[in-house]
Amino acid sequence: MTAQQPIQTSRRRFLQGASAAAGLLVGFHIVPGGKALAATAKAPVALNAFLRIAPDGIVTIYSKHVEMGQGSYTGLATILAEELDADWSKVRATGAPADAKLYANLAFGMQGTGGSTAIANSYDQLRQAGATARAMLVQAAAEIWKVPAAEISVAKGVVTHGPSGRKAGFGELAERAAQQTPPANVQLKDPTRFSLIGKQVQRLDARAKANGTAEFTIDVKLPGMLTALLARPPRFGGKVKSLDATAAKAVPGVMGVVQVPGGVAVIAKGFWAANKGREALQVEWDFSNAENRGSEEILTAYRALAQQPGRPARRDGDADTALAKAAKRIEASYDFPYLAHAPMEPLDCVVQLSPAGCEIWAGDQFQTVDQANTAHVLGIKPEQVKINTLFAGGSFGRRANMQSDFVVEAVQIAKAFGGNAPIRLLWTREDDIRGGYYRPLYHHRLAAALDDKGELVGWQHRIVGQSIMGGTAMEAVMVKDGIDATSVEGASNLPYAIPNLAVELHTTKAGIPVLWWRSVGSTHTAFATELFLDEVAATTKQDPLTLRRKLLAKHPRHLGVLNLAAEKAGWGKPLPKGWGRGIAVHESFNSFVAEVAEISVQPDGSWRVERVVAAVDCGRAINPGIIRAQVEGAIGYGLSAALYGAITLENGEVQQSNFHDYESLRIDRMPKVEVHIVPSTEKPTGIGEPGLPPIAPAVASALMAVTGQRFRSLPLPDKVKQA
Repeated sequence: MTAQQPIQTSRRRFLQGASAAAGLLVGFHIVPGGKALAATAKAPVALNAFLRIAPDGIVTIYSKHVEMGQGSYTGLATILAEELDADWSKVRATGAPADAKLYANLAFGMQGTGGSTAIANSYDQLRQAGATARAMLVQAAAEIWKVPAAEISVAKGVVTHGPSGRKAGFGELAERAAQQTPPANVQLKDPTRFSLIGKQVQRLDARAKANGTAEFTIDVKLPGMLTALLARPPRFGGKVKSLDATAAKAVPGVMGVVQVPGGVAVIAKGFWAANKGREALQVEWDFSNAENRGSEEILTAYRALAQQPGRPARRDGDADTALAKAAKRIEASYDFPYLAHAPMEPLDCVVQLSPAGCEIWAGDQFQTVDQANTAHVLGIKPEQVKINTLFAGGSFGRRANMQSDFVVEAVQIAKAFGGNAPIRLLWTREDDIRGGYYRPLYHHRLAAALDDKGELVGWQHRIVGQSIMGGTAMEAVMVKDGIDATSVEGASNLPYAIPNLAVELHTTKAGIPVLWWRSVGSTHTAFATELFLDEVAATTKQDPLTLRRKLLAKHPRHLGVLNLAAEKAGWGKPLPKGWGRGIAVHESFNSFVAEVAEISVQPDGSWRVERVVAAVDCGRAINPGIIRAQVEGAIGYGLSAALYGAITLENGEVQQSNFHDYESLRIDRMPKVEVHIVPSTEKPTGIGEPGLPPIAPAVASALMAVTGQRFRSLPLPDKVKQA
């Protein structure tokens, strides 16, 4: 990295080069020898790894990405079905088996979902798969009818020979099509002919989730299956010192108590017995190697570090000199707490051991990693680990970690129990909130230099916090010259035209397990950079929108969403007394989002977010309805953190336990949200995460407009004072 180059911050590359054994899938897989997978009569036929066609014409798409509410099943199926010319009413989707050779995420080099990559990494691949399967169906019909393939057309799952009027459904042709040699080159559709892509087709998972037939991990029932709950040490890094399980074993329904590296597991015939058994355990913990500090102690150390230069993540010009010679200098510091993911479905996993290996049922997000970690625990080969990927009730990154914590726990418990029964490990909500793998706590220190004309000529940004990559297999790829790219993303690639700009990082050590959290580094960098820019605007008496427009003149996609959001929100139009508007724009995962928030402040100082107008540029829109839903959801999730979110520690122990003290946004606090999508012919980019980063700074900016106060930490205060 040269001094002038910003750190590349995308998680899309975090496992490139680190997982060659995973077998990077460049195109899509047929089978060795070039023939598609055939099937027995009456069974669905596989034309390639992503596609099965049943005799009744039902087309099943095998999704290499988990469906956790983000719409991946529908989006991925839309891409393939578009090129296949399938009848959408006959399209289904299911989770693909764990097999990185067939189903690798092309951005990662392994099978896994995350980083808002599902659509982006699959777009070309699935178009190719659909078009190739379509060509094979056409060739099969041409052979049967003994007509030129060029005279055959396909529409809505029906293959037609125009001159003779002959027709056949996909189901009638599938077996013959599977015997065709896949063509080496196929013509993809001109986007002007798209009939599914760009349309709001019905979600494939909606009906099953509405009528209760969708299968989540808790729905899995196996003969003889037992339920396990794990007692974990209340401080991270603690270990069992002594154990008395007598009372636990006496609880009716408890079948056993086993000790595993993570704590003590109670195994029972059901949840209630397992929970009562866990409550009856008498465990003395050893905290000699545990993290014993509280949040304030950690934050105090971070603030001291921020006074000193850190490792350079980006250097443009000479920020130090610009600050030293500034006509006016502005400084501010911003604090961010640890955050739990708190998905609606707490972590869970079902494990069944056998002489042949291990079978897992879970809303699995990192199949390749979980296979490898399971195999390591059991001393078997990864290919002996079968993973059934089910629906997941949210994740926000929590189900994807290199330690495979909840999967490994379940496997360790099953092994310690002798493999005598299938084991379902359940995490309670309290386990979830206190169980670690949080968004790290961060401290930011910023300084800006203004010249004698009030122009922004210098910018220094120091970030202090834990690395989510440190100590993992990703460290070699994602940490360069001491810089964890995920710690500085959103800051090191700041788009504003500032001639002297420096971004520095202090990476800290703490015993708190940390992990990515929806939109990762941008959860804190967007707030710090956008709010600080608002402080610059206020100091120089400039409109925040005007200043951003000036500094983004060479970034048309940033400027495009900024202008669209401002226009749709009516920026500059009068608001009622006590109301204010704020604006923020941010790029993450190669997508661009601007949001305008309107807030109202009551005479008693209470306030609420009334309206949010968002503009998004995520390339070609596969399904506008899902894009809007994802942005709306990201705004709601981001508001939860902005208004309430904080995991705090005292003497190393997490103080929160459930939604009563780790609050989530309630429906009555959800503002009216408008989402406007920028039309684009660019390839699709991420949408699961980019809607989140702008919301907190936009809201804080609106509060600042009403109150004149500065807001430099999250969560925001419950009450404020009007100016």
